[in-house]
Amino acid sequence: MSVELDVFVGNTTIMDKEVYQLWLNGYTVNDAVKVRIEGGVMEECEASAEVLLSDTMDQYRTFQMCERLLHHPAKLANQLLFQIPPDRQAMLIERYYAFDDSFVREVLGKKLSKGTKKDLDDVSTKTGITLKSCRRQFDNFKRVFKVVEELKGPLVENIRQHFLLPDQLARDYAAIVFFANNRFETGKKKLQYLTFQDFAFCAGQLINNWTLGAVDNMMEDMDVDLDKEFLQDLKDLKILITDKDLLDQHKSLVCNALRGKTNVFNEMEANFKFIEPCRSDKWTSIDMNLYLTHYTNSAHILDTFKHHAVWTRYMGVIKSCILRMYHD
Repeated sequence: MSVELDVFVGNTTIMDKEVYQLWLNGYTVNDAVKVRIEGGVMEECEASAEVLLSDTMDQYRTFQMCERLLHHPAKLANQLLFQIPPDRQAMLIERYYAFDDSFVREVLGKKLSKGTKKDLDDVSTKTGITLKSCRRQFDNFKRVFKVVEELKGPLVENIRQHFLLPDQLARDYAAIVFFANNRFETGKKKLQYLTFQDFAFCAGQLINNWTLGAVDNMMEDMDVDLDKEFLQDLKDLKILITDKDLLDQHKSLVCNALRGKTNVFNEMEANFKFIEPCRSDKWTSIDMNLYLTHYTNSAHILDTFKHHAVWTRYMGVIKSCILRMYHD
């Protein structure tokens, strides 16, 4: 009995984007085949279940062989084993280093160590993300951190150049590296409503304004470490709270500037040293912006207040981060 086969020979490595995503998501071959069947690929390609299984297994093997190259993206363009067009290379890299917001929210600010990695079983259960995918994402965070932690120059640019990531993804990784290095506590109950992108925005503000890199982008500690001299100078700002005369003058200036401009003036006046009352008093984001603007500007009018440069540098970031996190 003779069997006719159509054979196609080419030198370009065929990679299905859907199968690649299933592999990245940690699906087994059999589970990936089920997803493909449910998606109607058999009818679309007129293929049998056996052919679909073989194709999926073949592509999984290809992805596994490419994975070591994806750990060092620059090598992907220079290797000869796989003929992959540049646009497909970019897709492979971007998707490999992409991450789930729900996952990064669980590990953000934690040390990227073996101890944290051991907790990924719990993270997987909590988020519904497969353990394999959690491990890939965690290992990517750790890999990027190790490569850039000793590099001079701007953090985002270093990540972009060494891992060939698009701009926004590079900025997201910069935020992850920054929080991991400085061990900011992001898991507190009061912060649970904030998304990763909220924290990423604040990380960008801190990197651009409060780090050594904000002063000199060729410093040894680049954009990861906060400017210790600036942090020391922040102690001088306590006078705005500890000196009662200065506090009263500041409050008077701010209240005079706000009077008649907002419906929550009485609440603003009563809660001048505020943290959470603005929420219970139902301030809008416009109210918050107005308050912070006058709170910042009025300090410069105080005769005995001399720390204008530090105040401006401090409040610029504080105002931006509060407004980002403040949801009406």
